[in-house]
Amino acid sequence: MADPSHPASPFALPPRLTCQVFPSEVISVRAGANLGDPLGDLETLCLGDVYQLAAGANALRLTIAASDACVDKRRQPIAAGSDVGRPGGWVALCARLTLMAPEGDMVELLLLCPDGPGGLYALPLSPMEPKVDYTLIRAEADPGTARLSDLICISFGRGTMIALADGSQIPIEGLKPGDRVLTRDHGAQPLRWIGRATLRALGSYAPIVITAGALGNAGDLIVGQHHRMFLYQRDGNRLADTAELLVQAKHLVDGERVFLRQGGYVDYFSLIFDRHEIIYAEGIPAESLMVNDATLSHLPEALAEELRTRFPGLSQRQHFGTEAGRRALTMLGGPAFFQQRKAG
Repeated sequence: MADPSHPASPFALPPRLTCQVFPSEVISVRAGANLGDPLGDLETLCLGDVYQLAAGANALRLTIAASDACVDKRRQPIAAGSDVGRPGGWVALCARLTLMAPEGDMVELLLLCPDGPGGLYALPLSPMEPKVDYTLIRAEADPGTARLSDLICISFGRGTMIALADGSQIPIEGLKPGDRVLTRDHGAQPLRWIGRATLRALGSYAPIVITAGALGNAGDLIVGQHHRMFLYQRDGNRLADTAELLVQAKHLVDGERVFLRQGGYVDYFSLIFDRHEIIYAEGIPAESLMVNDATLSHLPEALAEELRTRFPGLSQRQHFGTEAGRRALTMLGGPAFFQQRKAG
């Protein structure tokens, strides 16, 4: 990924990754065989138990060193600044759990065990909402081969047509830094960086396919599951005070016009501007990659390290708008609400 024409900045931060984790005691059984018990290790878990994240539960910062010297990918070195464990110690990935929300959404949790005292921690691979029932449907001792950094991909698939400042469109793989891209809020903006990653299209890396016309898009739009689409609510029946809604692509899945595509490989491309922007992909508005400590921690390690080197100190603010999750989407009438309107 490195570009020799852009030497590393002497002010770059050292490679490190940050995850938001919950102590196991704030996730407890609301109904089932282990009623009242906190989330425990594999020996104590019972499939079918219903868990809830406690209201007001605060996530803790787990900071790990991004060291390629770590051969065992299930044990990650803890870096300074972590709320969990001790600097120089280790945290182990000890299990992967799959839970199902009432609307059918799947949430995977990694169970993490720091060395020494500190107990058990849960790292949700998708957002968990407090006081919502999550039913345990799978518990595996093998947490998989993904590093803690390989969790969320906010990117467009190869072939996505991106609108330029002059109104023309170009496949995303044809863009280069300096190209002026059309943004919704700030007009023509120069592209600062474009990243590419080829990943197996499995689990959290499997792309969402928004078929042509589903949201008014000119062609099929392929994005990462957590990539947010933009919708402007024009009528008075709004979900919240703001007219602008941002909804993750995974919440639009209906199995027909919007679906999850598992299997094979996918080429993902991420775009960065001076600000977090709303750009036009296949003719409809969607977000660019937001660069800050939290989002970098959720990118593949190679991408995150390059961005820290290229843009030290860059911390973008999220585009203003209301985040619409699955529950909010259900209140609006489900995915059909978005598919019956043109995002504007």
